[in-house]
Amino acid sequence: MTTPERSASSSSVPTAAASNVFVPSTEHFSTISLEELADRAALLTRVDRKYLVPAADLAALLTELRDQARVLQIDGQQHFDYESVYFDTPDSTSYLLAAHPRRRRFKARTRSYLDSGDCYLEVKTKGSRGATAKQRLPYSFDERNHLTAAGREYVEEALHDASVDGIDANTMEPVLTTRYTRTTLFLPASESRCTIDSSLAWQRCADDESCQELRLDDTVIVETKSSGQASEVDRILWQMGHRPDRISKFATGLAALRPDLPHNRWARVLRRHFTPGLLATESGAVRAA
Repeated sequence: MTTPERSASSSSVPTAAASNVFVPSTEHFSTISLEELADRAALLTRVDRKYLVPAADLAALLTELRDQARVLQIDGQQHFDYESVYFDTPDSTSYLLAAHPRRRRFKARTRSYLDSGDCYLEVKTKGSRGATAKQRLPYSFDERNHLTAAGREYVEEALHDASVDGIDANTMEPVLTTRYTRTTLFLPASESRCTIDSSLAWQRCADDESCQELRLDDTVIVETKSSGQASEVDRILWQMGHRPDRISKFATGLAALRPDLPHNRWARVLRRHFTPGLLATESGAVRAA
């Protein structure tokens, strides 16, 4: 399950906070510990639904959920900063396998928990029967922006084990960095949970070290995780007029920053949530209002 990882040390690390920080207002919610959440919401078979929700609608959603949900709290903290660095081949194999869905596809990334300084190298693969598997290896926080020799070997082995052939991990380089703040809710009545990712940001740097940035300051990604039936969160969002969106932080973010890539799979999301508000600044940053 996707929850913050904590370490005993509290190293000084950068945070995802930006000039315009928005996090959900959950201070009046009852809380749940990581241990209890893992015990009660460890779904063996689950259905995930993602929604792009404006901040104003999120406030209304949280008002409805205040007496129905509990918020994950660790050491007095309810919102946790994440960073992921995605790696791909020079010909964008990982992206293209997602853009033109193939039975076997993969993502390779480092996942950093900025509050604790914990970091992992993760390889996610999808097999011929559609099952998704994730393998992860503890990784140096200071080396999260590149693949070490050991990291490349780990990616090679994970892809080989998943029968994802023809990928040379030695050619893989960082292509996208994502940052966001995650809040996790548990719904006791349905034994389901949902995550709310806010302060969404993407960054892509070219070989000449010039960088493009994209931020969604006033929009969050709500992802519900249930055993199959719609959760309370799904039903409330449907009543508000929201329907699940096809979005991948990696693929959709890269498509928004690289319009030369094929992107029909995410065209609706790009058109509705990214394109209308794109504003380029002199520094190369892009903000989606």
